[in-house]
Amino acid sequence: MLSFHRTVLVSSSLILFIYLYIMRKVLSFSAFLMAGLLVSQYLPLWAGGNYDAVKTVSNVLLYVCLGFIMINVGREFEVDKSRWRAYAKDYFIAMATAAMPWFLIALYYMFVLLPSAYWGSWEAWKENLLLSRFAAPTSAGILFTMLAAIGLKQSWMYKKIQVLAIFDDLDTILLMIPLQIMMIGLKWQLLAIIVIVMLLLSFGWKQMGRYDWRQDWKAILCYSVLVFAATLGIYLLSKHFYGEEGSIHVEVLLPAFVLGMVMKHREHDSPAERRAATGISFLFMFLVGMGMPRFLGVDFAEASAGSHSVTGSQEMMSWGMIVVHVLAVSLLSNLGKLFPVFFYRDRQFSERLALSIGMFTRGEVGAGVIFIALSYSLGGPALLISVLTIVLNLVLTGSFVLWVKKLALRSYQAAEE
Repeated sequence: MLSFHRTVLVSSSLILFIYLYIMRKVLSFSAFLMAGLLVSQYLPLWAGGNYDAVKTVSNVLLYVCLGFIMINVGREFEVDKSRWRAYAKDYFIAMATAAMPWFLIALYYMFVLLPSAYWGSWEAWKENLLLSRFAAPTSAGILFTMLAAIGLKQSWMYKKIQVLAIFDDLDTILLMIPLQIMMIGLKWQLLAIIVIVMLLLSFGWKQMGRYDWRQDWKAILCYSVLVFAATLGIYLLSKHFYGEEGSIHVEVLLPAFVLGMVMKHREHDSPAERRAATGISFLFMFLVGMGMPRFLGVDFAEASAGSHSVTGSQEMMSWGMIVVHVLAVSLLSNLGKLFPVFFYRDRQFSERLALSIGMFTRGEVGAGVIFIALSYSLGGPALLISVLTIVLNLVLTGSFVLWVKKLALRSYQAAEE
């Protein structure tokens, strides 16, 4: 009996240690994002005449880090292709779970943040539809690690949330294509982008999990550099022949995801691998923050005259109002994620609620969407609110996971009785 209690105590202590370690990592994401945001406000002064060169280098690093993250997301995408019909319901639920917070926040940005004069503006709608997409993806990596750490790895909820979170990220990546097409407008490049997307998706599905390539962090970082080089090559080649207006922009999100998808998944769970992956994620969050436009000490009335975007031309609010909007957007983004509660009726309500709350976690993919929005000159209060919403969500991640554990345990105890 004493040996049993000692085993339970050691196991509980280990779970607590892992949980606290992961929470430190999650809070560090927030800290690096905020540090980058602070640096972005003073970087033009510090860099002086070298500012453009510094921005170019930081953008290259950011794309490489984003490619690294998306390759790992693709590596986690494992489905039984013979049961593709069984996944149709899960994909619909994941798609709706990603769409609900997106729509709610897009409407909030349009009708609360913007003056009524812009409510009928297509430019305003497409900018806010792109920017608000940051709320759609679930941070699969953070979520899976934390749920496993608290002992839920064998539960129905964990297995179901694995499928939903990955489909959720996939849907975000795919929907970024038409959103970017809206930003570009009806040009011939659309056909080229659509052809590239269809070829990538076809290749990814047919060759899923086929290639037994090296998958340590150094190899994945090299793959990410190659993906970025390929997308940059397409852009530079098309720019050379057709000029800037006729250039083709292929973001690294989908090519990197497909590259990870076709790899035969192998676990690399050594301390060195974890440190490298965590370090690259920290750098990515810092660079996303550093890519933010200046809003401290800027005369927005003067700046809006030369702005090429509706969101970027809006006057900055007081910090008190920013906080109110961050809380409102956070609430809407999480309410939208409650969609799975209305499905899987064969499970208890508390279990379905735990499944939905597990989808609250946000992270690197959402930050990647914000970075892409920055490349279209989007800015203003909506951009700052989006970044701070991700920060707040990361801070609250531990609370979400503990809530999920409480609901899950209640479900299983009720099932045993």
